[in-house]
Amino acid sequence: MEEIDPLERLVENFKTLPGVGQKTAQRYAYSIISRDEEGANEFANSIISAKKKIKYCSECGNYTDKDVCKICSTRSGDIICVVKEPKDVSAMEKVRAYNGLYHVLHGTINPLENRGPNDIRIKELLERVSKLGTKEVIMATNPDVEGEATAMYVAKLLKPLGVKVSRLAQGMSMGSELEYADEVTLTKALEKRSMM
Repeated sequence: MEEIDPLERLVENFKTLPGVGQKTAQRYAYSIISRDEEGANEFANSIISAKKKIKYCSECGNYTDKDVCKICSTRSGDIICVVKEPKDVSAMEKVRAYNGLYHVLHGTINPLENRGPNDIRIKELLERVSKLGTKEVIMATNPDVEGEATAMYVAKLLKPLGVKVSRLAQGMSMGSELEYADEVTLTKALEKRSMM
């Protein structure tokens, strides 16, 4: 069996990253190769270290290297912003207009992919809301069919608990991804969120 060229292997590995095509993968590979050995080792070690140490926060489900993330350990539980993925927490944090807690569902309800309410972290959200005495839950799932269905389902479960449920305003277009929204759009969407 023929051994794959090390440069080709590096390019192929970069191509496995989201949004990275052949040319970008080649640029990344050449950048790594042009570093001195210490720089290349530092890059490789940071990937290995992150993979070994980063896990899900036991409270919100965001990425952290501790049992409970910094956000959960320092903020009030009066408001919880519900997002689909950990990368959405990063997007919301960039706007610096929100200072409550988050809850990461790790997916949305999607019957086409056989993913129902029990396959994402809805039960954990209900437990947190009760435990913390949360007054408002902001549904910040993507404005697509799955995100809307998930938001409506969660809202239906929270209303009997006397919790105010709001949705990000439609400063974001239907079908767009939260992680790609710019800070101004996210700030406006957060400010103009609507009741569900």
